[in-house]
Amino acid sequence: MLGLFAFFYVSFTFSPISDRTSPFNLSAMWKDVAKRPFITVGFLGFVLLIPLAITSTAGWIRRLGGKRWQQLHRAIYVTAVCGVIHYYWLVKSDVRKPLFYGALVGILLLWRWAIGFSNGEARPPCASPPQVSQ
Repeated sequence: MLGLFAFFYVSFTFSPISDRTSPFNLSAMWKDVAKRPFITVGFLGFVLLIPLAITSTAGWIRRLGGKRWQQLHRAIYVTAVCGVIHYYWLVKSDVRKPLFYGALVGILLLWRWAIGFSNGEARPPCASPPQVSQ
């Protein structure tokens, strides 16, 4: 559910971009994305969240299988880093909050990495997919 809440929040922050360019003018939106690096990184994070939100139901877990579902949902690590970079580049003066969130994401990623190596694996494990009853 936390991932779906994140997608919902990002969708709302994405809506001003589409509103500002008038009735969903794709060419103007792409120019805006290409012109401003913080929007480019934020847009990349949003695009990476779309397949995660779509495949977060029990039916998709069953269709993909647990292992492929986990591999797909590891994209959240890249998305989290994109979110921190987006926030840091967005803030112009007081960067304490973005740096705090960046440190928090960094600590969590290091923790996942350490857990993976303590289990003797080459890479950290993703949280196991929810159990799907048939």
